[in-house]
Amino acid sequence: MAIDLKAVEQLATDQSSLKAAAGLAKPAKWSGVGASQDGALIWGECAGSGANPYRVMADLRDLGNKCTCPSRKFPCKHVLGLLWLNAEAIVPFVPAETPAWVSDWLGRRRGTSAAKPASNAPPAGDKDLRAARAPEPEVAEDPKDIARREAQAARRSEETERAILDALDALEQWIGDQLRLGLSGFIDDATARCRRIAARLVDGKAAVLAGRIDELPSRLLALAAGDRPRAAVVELGKLVLLARAFRAAPRDAEIRRAVAASETRETVLSDPQALRVDARWEVLAEQVQTRRDGLVSQTTWLLNLAPNGPRFAMLLDFFPASAGRRGSVFTPGDRFQAELVFYPSQQPLRALLVRRDASEETPALEWPAADTALGDALTRPLLAEPWVIEMPLLLPQGRIARDETGGAWWRAADGTATLPVAGNAEGLLAGTELMRTAAIWSGNRLTILAAQTSWGRIGSDE
Repeated sequence: MAIDLKAVEQLATDQSSLKAAAGLAKPAKWSGVGASQDGALIWGECAGSGANPYRVMADLRDLGNKCTCPSRKFPCKHVLGLLWLNAEAIVPFVPAETPAWVSDWLGRRRGTSAAKPASNAPPAGDKDLRAARAPEPEVAEDPKDIARREAQAARRSEETERAILDALDALEQWIGDQLRLGLSGFIDDATARCRRIAARLVDGKAAVLAGRIDELPSRLLALAAGDRPRAAVVELGKLVLLARAFRAAPRDAEIRRAVAASETRETVLSDPQALRVDARWEVLAEQVQTRRDGLVSQTTWLLNLAPNGPRFAMLLDFFPASAGRRGSVFTPGDRFQAELVFYPSQQPLRALLVRRDASEETPALEWPAADTALGDALTRPLLAEPWVIEMPLLLPQGRIARDETGGAWWRAADGTATLPVAGNAEGLLAGTELMRTAAIWSGNRLTILAAQTSWGRIGSDE
């Protein structure tokens, strides 16, 4: 079963959707493309603006379709791109077992859900495949316009830098006030105090740092009462270090990312110097958290099973809480071959998914060698980024134990190290001999992501 491009043209709501679909009809944009045995269903994953690719599916029998992107157009450009790939056989749609996410969609479909051109869509004559395929003509720019634009950009950059420096001055004064007034009062009133200085930082264009301070009260309240004063001192000290690092090197991309704003996805993908790693990865866990600014952060932690390259990768995506819970394209424990591009950093961690091959059944693989010298593993990242909040670790053989107060601790098998664990660490994790443990160290507690035992893998929720 196949369709032709005329059907894609008729299905598009407007010329701009058709033009965008033409840009997506390229093999490099897609991964996991497949079709049902009878060819009626097709699917694929398309790289989007977030860390996770969009899952796209279509039923060629009636052109019903679905995409996980937030577009208000139906069908969206990703669906049109998938249909375009199929119509021109740009990539092979190899018959395969229908993924669960496609089967779930198919089971929820109603008889009236078949895709039809919108009643308010422009007539087909207003949409032109040839125009959609045609490259945009290059227009020679006036050198005076270029010089004027560059001067304006330089002026805006200087104004932004000055605004950030002024905001950092206010931050350091605020930190001094908290220490002078006493940590007990700060911890009791942390939410209101942090919200006020965060608003000042937003005004000063230090939005990332503002978000970090806005989330500080929730991090403190997650700790035992006796641990909060020390954690507050450590966090305030890190903020001072970050502020002074920015003053010393305001154009440093890594420091600017921690204070003001991160590079766009397009900037990272187009950077020829960006670190790219093609390896086999295992999904350790996914963390979903609603932030105080109304956004939901969706963090997926991956472990590199190859001996070379960064050991961990963090895929980070944000979406409005009003959009509801998003379905994930990852399942803890899954293993797949993929290419990732990392944001520039002395300690590469945050990454974008460039290409992901279909998951395959493979023999159980041992995780890489663990951090046996835990002292070095805990301090090495701080030498590069002393203001870092969390760092992933791969711990050696050990167990989760409890003390008389009910607290949970990870203890190395050789007795050389003991680290407190966040939460109760119940279930299979408690008491099991853990050959390797992937966790996040926040400076106060370990958050277990997953562990490998002699008989299998354990997730943090098992």
